[in-house]
Amino acid sequence: MSAPRPAPVSIDMEDLTVAYDRRPAIHHLSGSFAPGSLTAIVGPNGAGKSTLLKAIMGLLRPSEGRIDTHGLPRSAIAYLPQQAEIDRSFPITVADTVSLGLWAGAGILGAITRERRARAMAALHTVGLEGFAERPIGNLSVGQFQRVLFARLLVQEAAVVLLDEPFAAIDERTAADLMRIVMRWHEEGRTVIAVLHDLDQVRRHFPQTLLIAREPVAWGPTQTALCEETLRRARALSETWSNGHGHHTAANGAHGARNGRAA
Repeated sequence: MSAPRPAPVSIDMEDLTVAYDRRPAIHHLSGSFAPGSLTAIVGPNGAGKSTLLKAIMGLLRPSEGRIDTHGLPRSAIAYLPQQAEIDRSFPITVADTVSLGLWAGAGILGAITRERRARAMAALHTVGLEGFAERPIGNLSVGQFQRVLFARLLVQEAAVVLLDEPFAAIDERTAADLMRIVMRWHEEGRTVIAVLHDLDQVRRHFPQTLLIAREPVAWGPTQTALCEETLRRARALSETWSNGHGHHTAANGAHGARNGRAA
């Protein structure tokens, strides 16, 4: 039997500013990810999307403002970083990698019991990797390794799931299989937040979208957040800081996004 999952809570941001490498990466973001919501975070390269996930996870501290997870323990938040941030040269098997997701329940020195091992094997079955348990992760393709990382998320049974570019550089079949898992999490009432680049994919599957270009541009129902006007505004903001003009207030569009709520 898996451990009970904490009840979903909202994740609230109030005038949030976060710096990365001493440079402000997110400016004045306010709004909420509602309990059980499924939200895409989109925006130009360098817009602060990954920085926001790391701030929610507690890996980066706000420079100003705050993030309120209403007492939800960090163990109740599952985080998938970009593959480029993971060292695959470490000699560890697929099964042991998936079992790392059980540490929140077992403790870092706790034993992985037979029941927990069965959960890891069930997760590998769910992601289509039966028979891969004893393979070294260094021998896997990019798509296979992403399936392993999703299996690790599955065993965590987290109330909140943060995904940073979960479908980057993987084949269409793997992306479709993993998207089905994301949709299942949503159906189970978990709060899922994903950084994505494929706007067609966002429009097909994600009811809510936060469009960010270091500052909030739009936040709400996807069809509204990704209209031509907001996308044009995000591109304009991107060109502003790409050309070295520094911080731009985006006063014409940010105020409404600051008060956005993901329903």
